[in-house]
Amino acid sequence: MDFVSTRIITDDIKGLVRFYEELGLTAAWLTDEFAELASPSCTLAIGTTRTMNQFFGAAATPASNRSVIIEFRVQDADDEHRKLLAMSADIVQPPTTQPWGNRSLLFRDPDGNLINFFTPITPEALRRFEKH
Repeated sequence: MDFVSTRIITDDIKGLVRFYEELGLTAAWLTDEFAELASPSCTLAIGTTRTMNQFFGAAATPASNRSVIIEFRVQDADDEHRKLLAMSADIVQPPTTQPWGNRSLLFRDPDGNLINFFTPITPEALRRFEKH
């Protein structure tokens, strides 16, 4: 098995894609209602509510996630925090060093999805990501 993407269903695809592009990802629009934002390790897909309902019924409800955290490893969580403040992002937790060795910054995207930008900083945390 190979984990390749996470998909967000939204009522405002243009606004949500624009937000992730401001964070540094580049969108590939496959249709007007579906875009993929690829990174070296995974893809964040964004689709509209209409496409979800058209093919799968009402299996997903936009802007209602309260249990999943979308995580991105970044060069410097503190630098990203400064950028997010300039964007007036909804910061949930400023950069904090976690017990497992990551410097972690939590914020919400425009749909309320929780995002974690983290930077491994301890030797143990850095070793966990050597193979990635």
